[in-house]
Amino acid sequence: MITSEIKRKILRIVNVFETGSADGRYDAVVILPDGRGGSRQITYGRSQTTEQGNLRNLLQRYIDLGGSFAADFAPYMDRVGRTSLVNDRNFIKLLKDSARQDPLMRQAQDETFEILYFQPALHFFEAEKFELPLSLLVIYDSYIHSGSIPPFLRSRFPERTPLRGGDEKSWILAYTKARQHWLANHPRKILHPTVYRTKTFLTQAQKDNWDLSAPVTTQGITIA
Repeated sequence: MITSEIKRKILRIVNVFETGSADGRYDAVVILPDGRGGSRQITYGRSQTTEQGNLRNLLQRYIDLGGSFAADFAPYMDRVGRTSLVNDRNFIKLLKDSARQDPLMRQAQDETFEILYFQPALHFFEAEKFELPLSLLVIYDSYIHSGSIPPFLRSRFPERTPLRGGDEKSWILAYTKARQHWLANHPRKILHPTVYRTKTFLTQAQKDNWDLSAPVTTQGITIA
């Protein structure tokens, strides 16, 4: 059963992956060459949504909430995701200042990541009849980092999900190893170091911490 305490622990572990903080750095702005065609783009917030991805969605939610910086963001809305803003210092400052100064930006981030990532991950978890907390951590992280459970990765191993008569732990291990191999050998070398995520999962499985009752240490941070 996924309790509120387990969900919180899962979120905190993924926060460490994303921003190096268990609480999540809502004001984190990083520019990475991981956009279309290797272009540079802004990644922002607690779970690092991308300029070419869901940043516009997040900002629209913030504006709809009546955030105190809403009027400042409004002129940018037609440009986010269409025109690169990586060199717009004012826009980047707005991202940082709104997260630091306005609780509504933090609320907008929490709601956006819940709706666009956690709920779809939980739906997959429940629909495929998974039950273990570590399984949900693996699935949620894949939604955050890769957007989904990519079908092309699922096709690389024979194990089946519990819904299809398979063993839960076997599927999770097979998927994690397939994902690790994909990340480690991806043409975009920026993804190679991110295998620390999958290595964390494999370590927890090796420790038989499938219920996540024991502390999890990753990136030098321990989540109790």
